[in-house]
Amino acid sequence: MGLLDRFEERLDRVVNGAFARAFKSEVQPVEIAAALQREVDDRAAVISRDRTVVPNAFTTELSAHDYTRLAVYLEALQEELAGLVTEYATEQSYTLFGPVEVVLEQDDELPTGIFRVRSEAHSAINAVGQPRPGQPHLESAGRAYALVRAVNRLGRGPDSDIRVEDPGVSRAHCEIVLGTPAVLRDLGSTNGTLVDGQRVSQIALVDGSTVQVGSTTFVYRTA
Repeated sequence: MGLLDRFEERLDRVVNGAFARAFKSEVQPVEIAAALQREVDDRAAVISRDRTVVPNAFTTELSAHDYTRLAVYLEALQEELAGLVTEYATEQSYTLFGPVEVVLEQDDELPTGIFRVRSEAHSAINAVGQPRPGQPHLESAGRAYALVRAVNRLGRGPDSDIRVEDPGVSRAHCEIVLGTPAVLRDLGSTNGTLVDGQRVSQIALVDGSTVQVGSTTFVYRTA
């Protein structure tokens, strides 16, 4: 039994057989699943001989009619689709930045039976801890990452204080030295460090400075 067949079987079991009776002419869940697999393959980026990175955040845009029909099972369907992508990536020995997320959205301009898939690679970020009130920190995608040491290293290496799983990030990419002001230093990274859009080797940070490493952007906050 193939991956798509297993997906249909699991999903049909979750929603008590509803998909065995519905979706004759409209978009079917298995069509979305197949499109997600193609998107993964099409967007696969070879980083090294043993590492091929693929997106982990997917948005599927549906017509108003198709979205309304699928929305009844939205949570279960999104969860099963994310599981399918994760399983497929594992089978193909692909590398994911972080957990897979699949979101279904309505697009009123699409006709019934037509859908689009968009994907992005959202890096997984791990830090020492959450910031306390008044503590300098970095913000990215709505989350805050504490700067808890006098010298805080950002990179892909396991010894980084803020570890960024992003293929464009070096193992030891840059560091932020706390002080008045705080200073950012690039550590000879392969792709460089951008602060407020400019590549830098060393620069003082102010509240609101944007720091980009690879495809990941942080905002520096003094408190």
